[in-house]
Amino acid sequence: MADKEKRYVGVKENLAYGFANAGQVFGYNLNSYFSLFFTKVFCIPQKAVSKMILILGIWDTINDPIMGGIIDKTRTRYGKLRPYLLIVPLPLAIATVMLFSGPLIMQDAKSVVSKIVYMYISYFIWELFYTLGDVPFWGMSSAISPLPSDRTRAISTARFISSLIGGLSTTLLVLLMDGSEKDVIPISLPQVFCLISIIAACFIICLFSLAGLKCKERVVQTVKDPSVLAGFKVLFRNKPLLMIVIGNVLSTVTAVSGAFETYYYAEVVNINSLKLLITLPGTIFGFVTYLLIPKLQRKLDNRQIVFLNGIVRAVVSLFVFLIGMKNYNNLAVVIPLLLFQNLIFSFFNTINLVIPTQMIGDTIDYMEWKTGERNEGVSFSVLTFVGKLTGSVAASLCTAILPVIGLTYKSVGGETVTVKGDNTDLLIWAFFTVVPYVAGLIALVPYLFYDLTGKRLKTIREDMQVRRANNSKAVSGGAVNE
Repeated sequence: MADKEKRYVGVKENLAYGFANAGQVFGYNLNSYFSLFFTKVFCIPQKAVSKMILILGIWDTINDPIMGGIIDKTRTRYGKLRPYLLIVPLPLAIATVMLFSGPLIMQDAKSVVSKIVYMYISYFIWELFYTLGDVPFWGMSSAISPLPSDRTRAISTARFISSLIGGLSTTLLVLLMDGSEKDVIPISLPQVFCLISIIAACFIICLFSLAGLKCKERVVQTVKDPSVLAGFKVLFRNKPLLMIVIGNVLSTVTAVSGAFETYYYAEVVNINSLKLLITLPGTIFGFVTYLLIPKLQRKLDNRQIVFLNGIVRAVVSLFVFLIGMKNYNNLAVVIPLLLFQNLIFSFFNTINLVIPTQMIGDTIDYMEWKTGERNEGVSFSVLTFVGKLTGSVAASLCTAILPVIGLTYKSVGGETVTVKGDNTDLLIWAFFTVVPYVAGLIALVPYLFYDLTGKRLKTIREDMQVRRANNSKAVSGGAVNE
């Protein structure tokens, strides 16, 4: 009963965890502009960009669980997660600047091949350091406390603050892009991306570092450290986790919408910053959703919430596409439509930031209950690699589809010129609004077999309270002490 009454994670630590996430997300949100950045700003052929993003995206699906296994094997006096969170921010900040400064660094390059090589190397290093930071960061959401209520608060705080601050990077980016393209400010698009990367690096160093400096690991780890191979096998031994993995991989198709969103505002309506007007009401409403999540969970379990999310998105997106299919470039029509869609989606976007993370935490408790071992590293590598896979595959698919639907870029007199076909704008509208969400319904199938709900989950949590109390007496330093 003591665990139910005591709160291990205080307000200051919750805020530190939240601001750390904001610092990390500020830089990572720029990945939604990768396709546009590499093709239009860096002037690299679309096929080369599509191939690179896909290849390195696939590598991340292998790399993240391996990194998770290494983390699970780590044993230090600081814990197994904090050492990585202390080391990563500085090299990640440097890698961010190097990646987005590529067009300036390589502006005198005499061959496209040299640009492609730079793209591969800088992107690989950037993703590597994000893996080294992202896996232990989300692993901390499970290790920060033995209490589900503490974990939910930590996750919600992290997602909430990152929504407030992390999104400022793309807000500033689109404003600077419009200012540059309309000659309002005297800087080029390559300089815009370089400036944003420097600002992102400052956020990473100042805020992301808080996760390692201010957050504690409180859940007992087994005295014996598991082998990397044994940790990797948890993905196949943990059925609920496997269902989440399959569902999240299948949901990758929905992320194509975000990639095409960039091109819709940039090439169909030619106002990058219009995105700010469309997303602002939904963003504000999304903050309220954090307060509604506990109430929603009293009505529905996490699996039911996942189903509600997918079905509502598909229905709303179909409605928006049909109403706007003949007026996709008419602002008087599309602005109200997209405001409506974004307002509905914002509610579920907020839920998506909390519920999947919470469900993975439940699968870790399940495996500890079943085997006596915790695998935060490998288990949360699922969350990180799926996020990266989603972004990589979406950007790769989008970039590959663009020439098929008639959108290409060519250089004329040193300026980048957009070339479009007769139906290009309509097809961009379709891939932005409806196609990804209807196709994404397939991602609900694995959740039919996810069974960590109801009485079963309650029993597991109660059993683990007793076991952890016993484990804390056997492990040096204790597990849940401040």
